[in-house]
Amino acid sequence: MIAEAKNKLTYEDLVIQNIQLRDELNQLKRLIFGSKNERFIPSISADQLALDIAIQQKEQTIVSATETIQYERKKATKLESEKVQTGRMPLPASLPREQVIIEPTIDVTGWKKIGEEKTEELERIPGKLFVRQYIRSKYVDPKGEQIVIGELPVRPIDKGIAGPGLLAQIVIDKYVDHLPVYRQVQRFEREGMKLPISTLADWISGSCTLLEPLYETHRKLVLKQTYLQADETPIKVLDKAKKGTTHRGYHWVYHAPLARLVLFDYREGRGREGPNECLQDFSGYLQTDGYAVYDYFDQRSNITLLNCMAHARRMFDNALENDKQRAEFVLLEMQKLYAVEQVGRDQCLSSGQLVALRQEQSVPILENLKAWMIEHYPKVLPQSAIGKAIFYSLQRWDKLSIYTTDARLQIDNNLVENAIRPVAIGRKNYLFAGSHEGARRAAMLYSFLGTCKINHINPFEWLRDILSRIPSHSVNKLEELLPHNWASAK
Repeated sequence: MIAEAKNKLTYEDLVIQNIQLRDELNQLKRLIFGSKNERFIPSISADQLALDIAIQQKEQTIVSATETIQYERKKATKLESEKVQTGRMPLPASLPREQVIIEPTIDVTGWKKIGEEKTEELERIPGKLFVRQYIRSKYVDPKGEQIVIGELPVRPIDKGIAGPGLLAQIVIDKYVDHLPVYRQVQRFEREGMKLPISTLADWISGSCTLLEPLYETHRKLVLKQTYLQADETPIKVLDKAKKGTTHRGYHWVYHAPLARLVLFDYREGRGREGPNECLQDFSGYLQTDGYAVYDYFDQRSNITLLNCMAHARRMFDNALENDKQRAEFVLLEMQKLYAVEQVGRDQCLSSGQLVALRQEQSVPILENLKAWMIEHYPKVLPQSAIGKAIFYSLQRWDKLSIYTTDARLQIDNNLVENAIRPVAIGRKNYLFAGSHEGARRAAMLYSFLGTCKINHINPFEWLRDILSRIPSHSVNKLEELLPHNWASAK
């Protein structure tokens, strides 16, 4: 029966199978051997890469008021210019200086000092463990009836030996610098302190217990925003019910570009139950890729769903081997759309100016590109890479174009993908989470540390300070401890 079925395959069927297999082989070879860079350099002349004259004129007309400043500068003499050190990075003035005074080897008694030469060397002392002793004085009153003792300050882990700086360093090493716990144990042993892996795991768990109320405050704040970008990424999790293998869980990530916040939410599956529960009270714009689970939110009246241009573009980038001419044409047009966005950033346009620029420049490009896709889709094989790319975009064209109507919206989801990147790097090092609870704790820490990164906050300084303050901090004022608020309070 199988042989008969194969004999019934038509020439067209064999052509389609051949194209599909070639596409799959090209993608596999690119995944294994190729570059992940999606930068597009067209094979046409440089003149054709330039934007339309209208865009260039727009750049000139939407320039904010400027003034010409002229000044005179004294030309350096040869002696002065010789003192300028070139090719060496200046060392930051904020770094502490340790001075080493070096006197000539001969006796200079009675000589007149005419100056000094300074040479700076960047040095580092490796982090060292030390013990902080709290010595509390005890007193008894003259009658011997009452004894008082100095009060021990609140500590992150009650009766634990780890201070806030050590706890913060362990967390940062694992979730920012991707250093697994067992490697940290080896490092501590080199410093003369043997700490079991279980002890470090308990310290991370204890730190997360302290941070849980702050995480809930952070979650509520993120979900109050009116514009979120969403994406998901897998994580392997040890599960007692699955012996010999790992469970495939997911971190669902929600990024608020305007508020500069990111939220990681761990779920055991990739179904719509996770985002549906998390976003049950959300209202506003939700930007996603084309994953079918997100289509559900398009049915909710309080949510406007928009799609990501980068995902659509990626499919045409993957189709270059299949149909170079058509794929290059689309990539070039999309490049023009991104050039318009760059103009808006370079010129620091107001919201009204940016919408006007998009309406004048981006909308015609989008309309022409849609018409081109409608014209060319019947001319390609639907199952080919170029056919799938065109179909994907046409299905979502309105949602890909919504960004042109509101200056708050981004053309793509790249910002949330940037927030996910540390997870992808981390799982290559620590491989899996030890449990579902461990994966939830990781989501909490990635939320805080990701927000620190977006707001240019030193994550170690923030976490060390928060771990020392949160045990005695008012529950009603937790929001002031969040990274973006902590930065403004410094």
